[in-house]
Amino acid sequence: MSDIQLTESAAKRVAAIAARQGKPAMLRLSVEGGGCSGFQYRFGLADSIEPEDTTAETDGVKLVVDNISLDLVRGAAVDYVEDLGGAAFKVQNPNAASGCGCGSSFSI
Repeated sequence: MSDIQLTESAAKRVAAIAARQGKPAMLRLSVEGGGCSGFQYRFGLADSIEPEDTTAETDGVKLVVDNISLDLVRGAAVDYVEDLGGAAFKVQNPNAASGCGCGSSFSI
C-alpha cells in the first residue's frame, strides 16, 4: 500500500480542472497549522514535483504531498465527493483523531 492514495473520482475532477486551466494534472495536498481543529488541509494544482515530494498516481493524475505534510496524512486517501452540502475534495485520514463539521481541519 502506498503512503497516499487518489480515488478515481478525485482523479477525474483534477483532470477536468487542470484541462480547463491548461495545467498539468497534479493535485498538491498540504497540511497547515490552523483551522478549527488544529490542522487544515490545503489543495491546489501543482506545477512541478519537488525532490522531497511523495506522489501517487491514478488514471494518469498525480497527487503530490510534501514530506512534512506526509507525516500527518500517511495512509490517507483523497476523494472527490458531491452531495447536498456541495462538492469538495475530502481527505480520509486514518491519523486524524478528530475532525470538524466542515471536513477541512483535523487534530492528531
